[in-house]
Amino acid sequence: MTLPPDAFLPPPEPSDPWDPTDLRVGQLLGRAVRSVEAARIVLVGFPSDTGVRRNGGRPGAREAPRAIREAFYRLTPDPRSGKAFTELLAHTFDLGDLRPRRTLEASQEYFGQLMAPLLREGKRLVILGGGHETAYAHFLAYVHAEQSVHILNWDAHADVRPLRDGRAHSGSPFRQALTHPSRRCRSYTVAGLLPHSVAPEHLHFLHEQHAHYVWRDALTADRITDLYHQAHAPLMVSFDLDAVDQAFAPGVSAPSVDGMDPEHWLQAAYEAGRCPAVRSIDLVECNPRLDRDRQTVRLAALTLWTFFCGLAERIF
Repeated sequence: MTLPPDAFLPPPEPSDPWDPTDLRVGQLLGRAVRSVEAARIVLVGFPSDTGVRRNGGRPGAREAPRAIREAFYRLTPDPRSGKAFTELLAHTFDLGDLRPRRTLEASQEYFGQLMAPLLREGKRLVILGGGHETAYAHFLAYVHAEQSVHILNWDAHADVRPLRDGRAHSGSPFRQALTHPSRRCRSYTVAGLLPHSVAPEHLHFLHEQHAHYVWRDALTADRITDLYHQAHAPLMVSFDLDAVDQAFAPGVSAPSVDGMDPEHWLQAAYEAGRCPAVRSIDLVECNPRLDRDRQTVRLAALTLWTFFCGLAERIF
């Protein structure tokens, strides 16, 4: 497997000085692997907010992959996990961010083509968006890998809107996945829906597609765990930060009133790491341009860290 050398922008360098008594994530990331071929986990960014603009949202999400990395790099490895967390980081390769193509659709297609060989080789993907159009690029990796997939989306919205003038956007990725001619989307579940943010037509579409949904007020700790216990493999998980109440995540494309609290949100990330069915995740809709004191960026980084905690517990 050889990826085009000019396909990705390099990730930022860790800013913390090396201190063996106070190691940070950025200093440990990739220490055991020198290439994507040797990695067990691949971190990659999809820096796009074209779909957000098309959907009438607030642009700025394209700046998120770099901002999330910088915050993630500064966190410490989990001291409760012994060597497991450190080993996981050491076997994670950061590809950097996709160099966007001329159009959103071309970027989504190109990303899917590039990620497909990684899925075929059994690597786990961690994708940083970008708007929620990132999720369709994510899904296309399974299409090009010729692998059918189940999807779990943590979101305040169903994101099954029709295309706008035939063009994809941040509100359409799961309609596109469910209706893709490949029929590679085996099932779709969205959890965290807010009744004041979901049109009846979108619920009707979910019913037509035999999809499942969970309202935000039904998301107890047990229900979150059950969603993963009941999941089929391979499972693709999408984390849309607008599912979190805007008091805790103000810097998103479409803020939510009465969204999830951080405790349940981070539990969902942890359980995704622990769940054997999960093959890949994406983390989307962080908007650093509209953030308050980097509050949402830091929550995004902690989401990533918490996912790694669960994954380390499972595979090391």
